[in-house]
Amino acid sequence: MALDVIGDIHGCYEELVELIAQLGYIEKNGHFYHDDHRRLAFVGDLTDRGPASLRVIELVYQLVVVDQIAVYVPGNHCDKLYRYFLGNNVDVKHGLETTITEYNQLNQTDKDQIKRQFMTLYNQAPLYHYDKHLNVVISHAGILNHMIGQTSKHVKAFVLYGPKPKEYHPDGRPVRIDWTPHHNGETLVIYGHTPVLRPYISNNTVNIDLGCIFGNKLMAMRVPERTMMTVDSRQPFQPERFTDFEND
Repeated sequence: MALDVIGDIHGCYEELVELIAQLGYIEKNGHFYHDDHRRLAFVGDLTDRGPASLRVIELVYQLVVVDQIAVYVPGNHCDKLYRYFLGNNVDVKHGLETTITEYNQLNQTDKDQIKRQFMTLYNQAPLYHYDKHLNVVISHAGILNHMIGQTSKHVKAFVLYGPKPKEYHPDGRPVRIDWTPHHNGETLVIYGHTPVLRPYISNNTVNIDLGCIFGNKLMAMRVPERTMMTVDSRQPFQPERFTDFEND
């Protein structure tokens, strides 16, 4: 079944709704479907930094769990929110504070519902999604060919965060490393995590995080067609937040 893979959302609910509609998904009587029986896929980082993280959780829960026309894999921000909801001691920064602010404005019933929806999404999600028929892997920060089929601690760290950084920006953000020269597989890898101004295509991998939260675009890549669709961000443009990898 064909897939429409959507990049990092980070609470950009309005852009997500617009993109889903452009892709041909229709809502009728509270449920979504596609006339061509396509499915959506999400590369993670649903929340944090943006204006409507909780509405994104509700919509993705509807698509994945209720309507079962989408797949979701977690990103590093998803993992942090999950650990927060478990009661672990996590630093509420780097965007998590915006999601928690939204959450704390809810009444207890709505809090319970959002938490249940997100925990259900996360608990049933694979670390990455491998579609053998389409020969594609959907992974938040990427994956190397020899890791496909594995779920070790090392693989989880790579899938959520990418290669371990060697240096950091002054604000504490890691300087991202391009792992794609080391991917030598026949399997297409679609990922996000590192905001780029245009799709970064390298060694049968495509980075589709076009930094919607930083004012660029929200992108979807259609498989097997390998066509791309975008909608413009409604957020302020922050050029300093983008990594400039060179395309092949």
